Amino acid sequence: MRTLVIGIDSGTQSTKVLVVDAKTGKVLGSASEAYDLIPNLPPGAKEQHPHTWREATAKAMKAALKAAKAVAGEVKAIGVSGQQHGFVPLDKRGEVIRPAKLWCDTSTAAECEEIMAQVGGLKATIKAMGNAVLPGFTASKILWLKKHEPKHYARLATVLLPHDYLNFWLTGRAVMEYGDASGTALLDVRKRQWCAPVLKAIDAALAEKLPPLIASDQPAGALCGETARALGLQEGTLVSAGGGDNMMGAIGTGNTRPGVITASFGTSGTIYACAEKPVVDPRGEIAAFCDSTNRWLPLLCTMNVTVATEMVRRDFQMDHATFEKTAAKAPPGCEGLVLVPYLEGERTPNVPDGTGVWLGVTPRTFTAAHFARSAMEGVTLGMNYGLRRLAELGVQPRQIRATGGGAKSKLWRQIMADIFNAEVVTLKVGEGAAYGAALQALWCWRLQAGEKVAIHEITDQFVKLNPAETAEPDAGRARIYAELQALQDATSLALRKVFTQHRQWVTR
Repeated sequence: MRTLVIGIDSGTQSTKVLVVDAKTGKVLGSASEAYDLIPNLPPGAKEQHPHTWREATAKAMKAALKAAKAVAGEVKAIGVSGQQHGFVPLDKRGEVIRPAKLWCDTSTAAECEEIMAQVGGLKATIKAMGNAVLPGFTASKILWLKKHEPKHYARLATVLLPHDYLNFWLTGRAVMEYGDASGTALLDVRKRQWCAPVLKAIDAALAEKLPPLIASDQPAGALCGETARALGLQEGTLVSAGGGDNMMGAIGTGNTRPGVITASFGTSGTIYACAEKPVVDPRGEIAAFCDSTNRWLPLLCTMNVTVATEMVRRDFQMDHATFEKTAAKAPPGCEGLVLVPYLEGERTPNVPDGTGVWLGVTPRTFTAAHFARSAMEGVTLGMNYGLRRLAELGVQPRQIRATGGGAKSKLWRQIMADIFNAEVVTLKVGEGAAYGAALQALWCWRLQAGEKVAIHEITDQFVKLNPAETAEPDAGRARIYAELQALQDATSLALRKVFTQHRQWVTR
């Protein structure tokens, strides 16, 4: 009989499930189930109902198990990766009170400022817990519920994150591990404890509503009977601590020791590294997260990556292959057409009121090719803003491991290499977060069996590069993109007040 582990990645657009052979690391079966955001919400609001994730997980898991021709007794452990920062409010019966506000929800900017003001300002907040309170994080969403929906807040008994909610459904146990917890803006990342001044700024009784914290190598629990029967698995199957999608993506890309940098090109864009000590940014632009291996994960996040490319692709009515072929017709730098890609607001830099801006539109650049390539370039330049900040904090890129939908494009990988001015590689298993969830589950299962094994031993054995897709930077194109970077940065700074005025006009 085979020994299998399952990795689940519950994202903003879909849930992916991988069935992995625990002895070889090979993916034996996979499946995905897509879904959308709740439509017609106010500007800045981005929500999904947690039951959507649960239903998608069940469908995708059954399909992946069928593809792997797996039987229940072969599955030894399950790991869950989830979109970070979402706020899942449960009542005392464990029922969802209202839809979850997501990481990309920018409607809580005022609550962020209110919390940090109560703590003593930006510098005092960073000193207290290592991070600023940004609109993407969970903390401000809790205060928003308290202020805007007091009847719902009165029912609040437990605060969970998206992956915690799936663990709760799987095990019946509400817990939170350090990595995902560090993205709530409620945790002192240096001490791995809830930050009392921030909790007090939201609600003096908030600590009672937060679940117990567990280490990342510990199990969240065991698969409960009802869910096991619904999934066709054995009751008691181990469920690992899991983590946020970026933390699981680090494991799935072999980013489990200092020196490796992962760049994820999905709906959002993230770049992160493994660190033995907290990396705290005094400006608060780089998140000082914990990882899901009991270390730290300095991370930058931009909110708009495939959001921009997909918008252009759909509007020009192109499939993915045509989009890439069309973009390749425009020259590097798109003859001065540059996108400031704040379509959904922005987190790095912190511009929650931002909108998308194309600068340099002329009769010459007003073509499908220019807009397609400039979307790729613009979002990558936006990520490079944060990568340069990481370098200032001592995290130097020697190699970029690219993952996510954007990494599948040969043209885009070359644009990444030229803008980052670093080697860009991809992985044999492209679904980094789901694969990382499976590997963390394997790690937890082996530790629970009494084996002494480090996570990097597992990732060194199973995570393999795809040498055929390596992209090396070109010095000439790198110079072009350095000039374009300066133009995007200057445009962003110049428009900050305009963005705020625009948001006020739209919402009045």
